[in-house]
Amino acid sequence: MPYKITIKLTDRDLRHFRRELKRAKASVGIADDEEILGAAAELVRALKRARLPDFITERLGKLETLHAMLTDADWKLRDGERSPVLAALAYVCDPEDIIPDNIPGIGLLDDAVMIELVCRELRHEIEAYEEFRSYRASLPRRRGAADATLARRRTQLMSRMRRRRAEERRRST
Repeated sequence: MPYKITIKLTDRDLRHFRRELKRAKASVGIADDEEILGAAAELVRALKRARLPDFITERLGKLETLHAMLTDADWKLRDGERSPVLAALAYVCDPEDIIPDNIPGIGLLDDAVMIELVCRELRHEIEAYEEFRSYRASLPRRRGAADATLARRRTQLMSRMRRRRAEERRRST
């Protein structure tokens, strides 16, 4: 019989996780993008082979989406849009984060929380990217007109994503 555990993160808790994310962002400035992306891809492969709690497995798909947003040749994010995604990937790849990953049963709990928080923060970007992937999959496989159509759709989705992000920032100030 499954149990539902609800964790309420207070403002203080969220500040703590944001500080940790800032620490990860600082490490992004030190680490090479390709190094972070490679480590994230390897982590996803390793986690897929492991027997993980469902709450971790559910976030693994989100982690893959974050990684795909940065590696998709058809979806080019600006540096300022890439930075929080890279920071989240850097955090998750760090085995010595808030809860060391090698602690059985709970070592990935903080990583799952961080993935969830980052995905909520980047919901406009993720939503636009997922729409883009669905749209691209629906196009015929031939080049030419399909490329132009895909480029127009990408421009529309990125404009909407940026507009929503700007509106959200205005409301929060």
